[in-house]
Amino acid sequence: QVQLVESGGGLVQAGGSLRLSCAASGSFFRIGVMGWYRQAPGKQRELVAYITDGGLPRYTYSAKGRFTISRDNTQNTVVLEINSLRPEDTAVYYCAAKQGPGSIDESDSWGQGTQVTVSS
Repeated sequence: QVQLVESGGGLVQAGGSLRLSCAASGSFFRIGVMGWYRQAPGKQRELVAYITDGGLPRYTYSAKGRFTISRDNTQNTVVLEINSLRPEDTAVYYCAAKQGPGSIDESDSWGQGTQVTVSS
């Protein structure tokens, strides 16, 4: 079982930056793909970015250009850096991971979420 714990959320002014971190712990053989989702008030959870165990990042259209995802396999951590924050980035950000092979859509571990609030 993998436990994911996020950190780094908070209140920031528009135009600012944030660095979200997610650390995996527990008993597992290998973590495959890891990624970040977000859920804004009144909206469905959406994928923001993910990164393969080989370090290949992928971004959704809304995340391209301002979001950077990275991971450290030795520490079992994944980081999401967000620049030029906008009020519409306000959401709860969730870390997700899949043990072994599979896609981000098949994530079987989730963090508790970290709130990001962007003021205008």
